[in-house]
Amino acid sequence: MTEIEKMKSGLEYSYADAELIARKTQAIKWCEEYNAIDGRDYAAQYAYLKEMLGGVGERVWIAKTFCCDCGKNIYIGNDFTGNFNLTILDIREVYIGNHVMIGPNTLITTVGHPLSPKARRGYMAKAEPVRIGNDVWIGGNVTILPGINIGNNVVIAAGAVVTKDVPDNSLVGGIPAKLIKKLENDVED
Repeated sequence: MTEIEKMKSGLEYSYADAELIARKTQAIKWCEEYNAIDGRDYAAQYAYLKEMLGGVGERVWIAKTFCCDCGKNIYIGNDFTGNFNLTILDIREVYIGNHVMIGPNTLITTVGHPLSPKARRGYMAKAEPVRIGNDVWIGGNVTILPGINIGNNVVIAAGAVVTKDVPDNSLVGGIPAKLIKKLENDVED
């Protein structure tokens, strides 16, 4: 198996692989170009996101500075706001639903590294997709770890570290994030 095939299968892979490095290098270029667009030119930003990312719905905006690992593994629904300093490490897929807001300085990561120093010295990693439902508000300075599924109508309090799946209609917070209370869903789609 190639390193990319291993990665897509959920196996450990070497991130020193030339094809993976090429993807990251392209993403660095895209992010630099995106972040160089005039912050008031929403139409140009939106058009660039549509080219850069895997899928983009209507009314999608990401503030400067936006960073990602691939770009093409990010799929965003309609009515999305990503505030300042959003980082999405999309080695694997990140699916974001409709009506989602993400606060500043938030990290969504699909990649982790082994506990073994020998494996880390060997540039090993493991990646799992992240899924975020509809009507989700993620506060500032939140970290979402690999493999996490966040349900619909969820609020994640500022500063939380999400280490486990979050069910629908939940407010979670803390390190690690825990259920604070259940939320009413007052919209119907």
